[in-house]
Amino acid sequence: MKRALNQMTVPHLDFAAFLDLAAELGCVGVEARNDMAALGRPLFDGLSPEAAGEMIRARGLRLVGLSQVYPFNSWDDARRAEVAALIATAKAAGAETISLIPRNDGTGGANGERQANLRIALKAIAPMLEEAGMVALVEPLGFGRSSLRFKDELIDTLKDLGVTAHFRIVHDTFHHTLAGGGALYPEHTGIVHISAVTDPRLAVEQMEDEHRVLVGADDRLGNVEQIAALMAAGYDGPVSYECFSPDTQQMTDPKDQLARSFAFIESRIAAPVA
Repeated sequence: MKRALNQMTVPHLDFAAFLDLAAELGCVGVEARNDMAALGRPLFDGLSPEAAGEMIRARGLRLVGLSQVYPFNSWDDARRAEVAALIATAKAAGAETISLIPRNDGTGGANGERQANLRIALKAIAPMLEEAGMVALVEPLGFGRSSLRFKDELIDTLKDLGVTAHFRIVHDTFHHTLAGGGALYPEHTGIVHISAVTDPRLAVEQMEDEHRVLVGADDRLGNVEQIAALMAAGYDGPVSYECFSPDTQQMTDPKDQLARSFAFIESRIAAPVA
């Protein structure tokens, strides 16, 4: 399993410490984020993209993803400018992908409306990616309020538009569960996001980002099963830890806790429990 680390899992570490942690955990790469302003954290802690990229590569890591544009499927001139700016930053930093997040506020989800909005955005973004030689990761969000819940709807649209070369999907184990599971698309998957929900009191429809913690034996999302199935079907890309629980984000010993969780997952994949 190719370990990776999303910055949201340890948002209180400075950028250099975040990279050091990823390297010490044996990660192949990291995902950096531009949406942590509430924590007083600008992208790359204010470093230039070029300097950040050099720091990442100096530690033997890849910048596997740069997040994010939201909501990408509410297409207008402002969104076009945001996508163009993120592509330019990604190129300067040496990022392999940019991340596109759909509207998640209960609007734009009506049948017909959501498909049209998705097509408009993907059709406009594709030539921008092609010109830059960049790939975009699109993340279906499994929440009932999401305007793009299902991977099959996204895949069908990408195929219909003939733009599968420029887009990959994010398989997020949390959102996959919230969306009711369904087919896996390893050949179209660019990254896997992992996190667990362990609170036994929550119904699936009650699960939120704040409940996303480290994976262990009490995981309710089936992370091990999802990862094992994707890898058995040919997926060979990064598996990136993305947790939002405030308790997890405040880990006192993130290196030890993340290492133990990664090791737990890998041991179960190597020798699945009957």
